[in-house]
Amino acid sequence: MALTPSNMLPLGTAAPDFSLPATDGGTYRLDDFAGAQLLVVAFICNHCPFVKHIRHELAAFGKDCKSSDGYGGKVALAAISSNDTETYPADNMEKMIEEVQQVGYTFPYLLDETQEVARAYDAACTPDFYLFDQQRKLIYRGQFDSSRPDSGKPVTGADLRAAIDAALAGNPVPAEQKPSIGCNIKWKPA
Repeated sequence: MALTPSNMLPLGTAAPDFSLPATDGGTYRLDDFAGAQLLVVAFICNHCPFVKHIRHELAAFGKDCKSSDGYGGKVALAAISSNDTETYPADNMEKMIEEVQQVGYTFPYLLDETQEVARAYDAACTPDFYLFDQQRKLIYRGQFDSSRPDSGKPVTGADLRAAIDAALAGNPVPAEQKPSIGCNIKWKPA
């Protein structure tokens, strides 16, 4: 397991646009999430042990984004897999569809086959999280929470949720933002 931290894109950066195919058969663009007050873009994949460690809580978080008991649609979530699927076939679209069905993801799970979107976001690892405000300016980037495989800490999404809660309440997002740690994105050979 290679430990790779987030690159920590500068706060205030505008969300790069994308147009990517999804496991539900659709194609999603940044504008498709315009109705949400906040947007979370998560870089994940199927095979990474760090993503596997959080995937059930990530699925619950995705449901909270839509639920009236949670964020009530004020928060949208899009997950993107950017790994080289030729070298890592466990991350191809067919396997992504299986992952959605197995884990119960209710958010768009998108495939960045060219890896252009990962490069535009300066994504480095899986999982890697970005939170954008209504103007789609970056207000949080980094870890879901401080839990890691074999850490003994529960997976809660506390860091991301704290940033969302602050933003929805009209308060500043916590200044202390810790990089995510995970597997490096599996880049295609140059």
